[in-house]
Amino acid sequence: MKRLMLVPVIALALSACATPEKRIRTALTDAGLSKPIAGCMADRMVDRLSLFQLNKLNGLKKLQGKKASQITIEEFVKRTKALQDPEILGVVSSSGVICAIKA
Repeated sequence: MKRLMLVPVIALALSACATPEKRIRTALTDAGLSKPIAGCMADRMVDRLSLFQLNKLNGLKKLQGKKASQITIEEFVKRTKALQDPEILGVVSSSGVICAIKA
C-alpha cells in the first residue's frame, strides 16, 4: 500500500523539477520568440535566475501586433527592460545572443 502511494509522490516531484524551464520556454514563445531560441534561452535562464525572477519573466505578454516567432531578440530585450531588474536583463541579453548564434 505504501509503495502505491509513493509512485504519485515521486512523479509529482519529478514533474516539479521540469516546471520552471517549461514555463519559461512557453512564456518566451508566447512573447513571440521562435521555439528553438525560446528553448535554448529557457535552458540557460533557469540555471542563472531565481524563481522570483523567472516568474517576473513569465509575466511578459505577447507583443501587440506581432505574430509568434516574429519578434527579434533586440525587441525582446527592450521589453525585458521594463521589468527593471538588471540581472534579468543581463541574463536575457547574453542568452539571446548566444542562442541566436547557435540557431
